[in-house]
Formats: sequence, C-alpha cells, structure tokens
Amino acid sequence: MILSPGPDHGPSLTVIEAGLTLVAIAVAFCCPRLGSNWFQRVERLFGRLASRQSLSVVVVGGAALLLRLAILPLSPIPQPFVQDDFSFLLAGDTFASGRLTNPTPVMWKHFESIQITMKPTYMSMYFPAQGLILAAGKVLTGYPWVGILCVTSLMCAAICWMLQAWLPPSWALLGGMLAVLRLGLFSYWINTYSGGGSIAALGGALVLGAFPRFIKRAQLRDSLLLSVGVILLALSRPYEGLLLCLPVVVVLGRWVLFGENRPPAIVLIRRTAGPVALILAAGLWMGYYNYRVFGDPLTPPYKVDRDTYAVVPYWIWQPQRPEPVYSHKVMRDFYVNEELGYFKKLHTPSGLLSEILLFKPLRTILFFAGIALIPPLIMLRRVLADRRTRFFALCGLVWVPGILVEMFLIPHYLAPFTAALYTIGLQAMRHLRLWSPEGQPVGRFLVRLALPLCVLLAAIRLTAEPFHLRLTTWPGGGWAGAWYGSEPFGAARAEVQTRLEQLPGKQLVIVSYSPNHSSLDEWVYNSADMDNSKVIWARKMDAAADLELIHYYKGRTVWLLQPDIKPAQVFPYALPLK
Repeated sequence: MILSPGPDHGPSLTVIEAGLTLVAIAVAFCCPRLGSNWFQRVERLFGRLASRQSLSVVVVGGAALLLRLAILPLSPIPQPFVQDDFSFLLAGDTFASGRLTNPTPVMWKHFESIQITMKPTYMSMYFPAQGLILAAGKVLTGYPWVGILCVTSLMCAAICWMLQAWLPPSWALLGGMLAVLRLGLFSYWINTYSGGGSIAALGGALVLGAFPRFIKRAQLRDSLLLSVGVILLALSRPYEGLLLCLPVVVVLGRWVLFGENRPPAIVLIRRTAGPVALILAAGLWMGYYNYRVFGDPLTPPYKVDRDTYAVVPYWIWQPQRPEPVYSHKVMRDFYVNEELGYFKKLHTPSGLLSEILLFKPLRTILFFAGIALIPPLIMLRRVLADRRTRFFALCGLVWVPGILVEMFLIPHYLAPFTAALYTIGLQAMRHLRLWSPEGQPVGRFLVRLALPLCVLLAAIRLTAEPFHLRLTTWPGGGWAGAWYGSEPFGAARAEVQTRLEQLPGKQLVIVSYSPNHSSLDEWVYNSADMDNSKVIWARKMDAAADLELIHYYKGRTVWLLQPDIKPAQVFPYALPLK
C-alpha cells in the first residue's frame, strides 16, 4: 500500500498578499481619486442593503454558507490531520452515539493518544461545545464538518449583528463581509476540526451585541441571546469567555443600580429570570459532564490530561511540572520536546518580552486582519481615544493581561474577542477614511480598496493548489494566517484508512514510528466504539505486548504501518516465531 507525497509548493501567498497591499498603498498616494464615481455607486447600493439591518445579517450568514459550499470542488471537506482534530472528532462520535463518554479500552496503553484522556474514561480532553457541533453535523448529514460550516456562517452573521449595535449599518455590513472573507472561507476555524474558534466567536458576538441592546430596550429576546452567548463561551472557551463577560457584568450591574432608563425591578426580573435559569442549567449540565467523563463535577476538561502527560503548566507564572513516565516516545516528544522548549524560552527575560511585545500581537494581527487590513491600524491611537469604542479600550485593561498570562496563544483562544477586534478595526477604518494628507483623499481610497483586495486574495487562494502556491500551515505556525492550508500527511492517513475499510473483515493497524518521527504527524487515533470499529489503530510496543494485543483482537487482519518510509507503506504483520 503506497501513498503519494504532497506536491512541491511555489510562491508564498503571504508574500503575494504583502505585495498587493503595497501596490494598493502606492496607488492610493499616486491616484487617490481613481474610480471615484464607480466606488460611489457601489457604496450607495451597499448602503441601501445595510439600511435593512435584518436582511444584512441574513445576507452575511448566507454568503458564508453558500460561498464555502460553492468552493468545495477546489477546497473540499477537510481531512483530520492534527491531534486536536482527532480529539474533537472523538467527542463528536461519542455524542452522536448518544453517550457522554466511553469506557477505557482494555488494551488502552496501545491506544494512548495526544489530547485524549484514557482514564478514568476514554474521551476528548476538551470542552464539549465543538464535539456537540460535530455530532450534530454527523447525525443530520453524515458529515461532522457540516456542523462547523453552519456554526461559522452563524458566527459571520452574529458579527454583523453585533457590529450594528456599535457602528453605523454600512460599517457593520462591511465587517460581516470581511469576516466571511478572512475567517469563513479559508481559516483553520472552517478548514480543520480543531479549536472551536467559530463557536466561541459566535458566543462572544452574541454577548457583545445583546448587552447594549438590552440596556437600551430591556427586551426578553436580548437577554435570551445574551444567555446563549454566555453558555456557548462556557462550553468552549470558559476562561477567555469569563474575561469577556467581566466588563459586561460591570456595565450591566452599574446600569441596573444607577441607570436612568432602567425599567422597574419587576420587569427586569421577568425578563432575566428565564435566561439566568438557562445559564444555571447549562452549568449543572457541565458539572454532570465533568462527573461522567473525569470522575468529579469540579474537575474540568484539560486537567486530567495535562496532569497525566504535560510538564508545561497552563499559566505563565507556574513552575515546570515533574516529567511523568511515558509509555511511548512520541508522547514524550510532544509534551517535552515540543512544549518544554517554548516554556523555557518564556522564562528568560528576552524571550518573555519578545513574546508579549512582538510575537503574540503579531500572530493576532496576522490571523484576524492579515497584511491587507493592517494599514487602518495606523489610526489605532485615535480609536482608543474614541467615545464610540471607549468600552473596548477599557476592556483591554482586563482582556490583554488575562490573555498574556496564558502559556500558549493560538488564535482560537482569542475567538471570544473576535467581534470586539472587528469593531476596533472598523473604527480605525472610519478614521482612516477621513485622512487626507495635503487635501488628497488617500485614506478614503485605501478603505475603499480593502474589500476588493480581500476578494482578490480569496480568488487567488482558490488557485493555491493547482498553481502550487505556498500556504501557511498548521502545525508549524499556519494558524497565524487566515489563508490556511494543511500539510499532506493528513491525506496519507486518510488514504490508508479508506483502503483498509474497503478490505473484507476487520483490521488492526500497528503503527511503528522511526526514531526521528515528528510528534505533530500523529496516526494513532480511534473512534468512540473502538472494539467494533472496522479499523483499529494501535502503537507498536515490545513483542510480548504486541502479541497480547493481537490475541485480544483475534479475528482481525493485522498490519504493520511505517509512516516514515516515503511514501508510507503498510505490510502484513509478521507474528514472532514461538
């Protein structure tokens, strides 16, 4: 069984984006009135749609859904390829089977996998929101990814809806369309099974869009949407969700106690009792979930897995943990070699300062704005002093330190703040639009080019595979950019899985890695109902342990997989001589 290696890559799409952005800036300074009449006509049409705010929200959500479906021939449903993908898919498979967790497999040491908890039960180590969405997609359509697609379209619509509460309608519609282009088509939030970024971003948008509306009119609908947003955050990114909600709670509390337009207490109780009960019910369910999966209602996801395998703590001020005894080299490579180097870097003055002042902000900007939307950030100082966005500037005093004390920073950690980041970016664009050096409308032209430039980049992104453009990738840093592409080793595992499933009978694959195998290229993951699976993936151990595994799964055809031979090959497993 032979697998073809991935194609060589050519020019970098990131370099192309930087070049086009520089061209746009040059044109703005040289010909700032170019196409002015055409832009004015488009802006009038855009403004008419934006004035119908409910329709705008529907258009943004529909665009995210339909455009992603339209490009499936060129950007198909993704294959799982990184540890988080398989962990979340295990959760989705478990929920779709009607269970909250699975019993520990009898031969569990052969199946230990990164980001998977084996004891006290066999389950994903993560919070359940992403798994529930994947389960819904699988149950309703047979494809777990469809759940991510639908949530991502809802996220884009919710961002537009949230922006309508803070900015003029035209700018809210622009923000929604930028979210579609930057996040809804090619980011890893839509093109992997990892992270739950779309869910947390949806929750954050609901919270930040609902609370100013509730203060304005105190309607039950807004308090319900606020509670749904809080629940989504609690089930996906609870720590970052708490950071997001703290300033909101302070503002709501101040309004309830001192607001001039607050309704009578009995009206507030009627319009908040149901949403509060909904949040409490979700909290009780989460406690029950923790009890079933981890053995204690107060033991949250992450904790058991990190306590079992990790040497790097979650918070930046915590000391290194003692190294556990690992049963498999690849597990140690990931938790020690991959994570510990970064931990040690952060515990040097230069490393800490470079991460806080440079690399973490740069990763955030590259993911949410890319290079094309960086120019408006020259107006950031004015935005921070702006009355319209003062709330977000003050929130930064809570949000930024809270994020920086986390050991790692991947863009989906920031997902709850997505709508807030878009608000700040769009307000910067509004200020840039008024920038007229020497009386020339340079800023206005730059803003007008933003959406066409993102559309052009999306079109170029569609040609990445046939023209061998080099994309940012994950793992290895690709989550820093929105124009995402996966490494080919995900396809290799999927091809082996497909071929084995087409063989008669059940199969057992024993995976043997080379000493220099990358722990990021993991192959040993299984479904929720492992024992009844068509294909079981196991780790090679010593001869006696492997023989015990083979005897336990007697009746299966046994294969030896060597993924580090290029191309990867699968051989019939040779039983040791007695």
